[in-house]
Amino acid sequence: MGVGQDMQRETVAVTPLLQDAADLEPADQECSERLVINISGLRFETQLKTLSRFPTTLLGDPRKRIRFYDPLRNEYFFDRNRPSFDAILYYYQSGGRLRRPVSVPVDIFLEELKFYELEEEVIELFKDDEGLPREEERPLPSNEFQRQVWLLFEYPESSGPARMIAIVSVMVILISIVIFCLETLPEFKDVPPEPDNHANGSAHGKEPSPFTDPFFMVETLCIVWFSFEFMMRFLSCPSKPVFFKNIMNLIDVVAIAPYFITLGMDLAEHQGSSQQAASLAILRVIRLVRVFRIFKLSRHSKGLQILGQTLRASLRELGLLIFFLIIGVVLFSSSVYFAEVEDPNSEFSSIPDAFWWAVVTMTTVGYGDMCPTTIGGKFVGSLCAIAGVLTIALPVPVIVSNFNYFYHRENEEEENVQHVHVTCGLVEHKYLGCLIPLFPPSLPPSCPPSLFG
Repeated sequence: MGVGQDMQRETVAVTPLLQDAADLEPADQECSERLVINISGLRFETQLKTLSRFPTTLLGDPRKRIRFYDPLRNEYFFDRNRPSFDAILYYYQSGGRLRRPVSVPVDIFLEELKFYELEEEVIELFKDDEGLPREEERPLPSNEFQRQVWLLFEYPESSGPARMIAIVSVMVILISIVIFCLETLPEFKDVPPEPDNHANGSAHGKEPSPFTDPFFMVETLCIVWFSFEFMMRFLSCPSKPVFFKNIMNLIDVVAIAPYFITLGMDLAEHQGSSQQAASLAILRVIRLVRVFRIFKLSRHSKGLQILGQTLRASLRELGLLIFFLIIGVVLFSSSVYFAEVEDPNSEFSSIPDAFWWAVVTMTTVGYGDMCPTTIGGKFVGSLCAIAGVLTIALPVPVIVSNFNYFYHRENEEEENVQHVHVTCGLVEHKYLGCLIPLFPPSLPPSCPPSLFG
């Protein structure tokens, strides 16, 4: 009787494997027949109808899983991560619920999901649940020449010449920033007027032309490079509306525009067709905008990009910080005003005048230009300083946590970018999206010849 049961159990286990080879119809797989799956020595047993719920996956498609069938042991063998398979098998059993085991790292579990060929929608949903960023789509121009120019100026890591262009761009940005700072030194600002000899022999001072200034010449060369780089990227970009929606491209416009506005105003002033006082005030504001040129470095600096992502993700916490500071400033400036109002030598003439003192005290800067003198005022100042430390300290851990998250994510992306997608001797180019042969004509043993036929 026991022998008969063993034979029957063996028949039940062998039957689905033979039917897999014969490519069963979906209706025939709805039976309760079982199969054995061996994951690195750990054996699982499940029903065929459980795996057939997802026929496009590796385990659900008989034609895909037959490659891993071991006829000697009458089982399917996978040399994969064992703890991950518990969650993958539960995905089939539950009809689509995917939960990562706590003991399995995210990157390892993602590799298992891709190996078992789970649906892309399921993998993207899992990434969202884990807080992982979606892979950024990088559209490329359809024209071959435009594509090469776009990669050359937009993606420094795409090739050696693109990396050289990025280095030149960074050097030009640094030179522009240094020139912006040096031209404000007194040694360069006090330029003696050029002598203007008249016919009667008298000489009168004439303002030097701004176009002969060495700083103006260097600035012009920098703007020529910025304009050339911007035009190349604009003409070769895959989408013009998307191009101007990018904040980095708007920064490029802000970095270039002040030069041409200043140039036009200098020309008008040099010809005497504008009011000098008004034009100088406008020029100071326009030249101040040039300081935003430093943000052009964020295109080539991962650190500045991480800082920008951190601030954008921490807008709520920063808003709470400013809100708390405003409440504290109003509260303590009012308190110190009424505490010092009886002192004739008080420096707090009104509550708005005390706003500056409250801000400086709460941020623990303490310039000392305004300070209370009475006992009540000093008590209020002590409370203001303590409250300021607590107010600033509350949102800081959240901001630091966001920074650590983006920092480690950037490091992981840099590590992952070193690994190219290899599929049996074909490497998928990171930007061009085409398949490039990796192995020589003599195929490796692990690759089936049908892929290269």
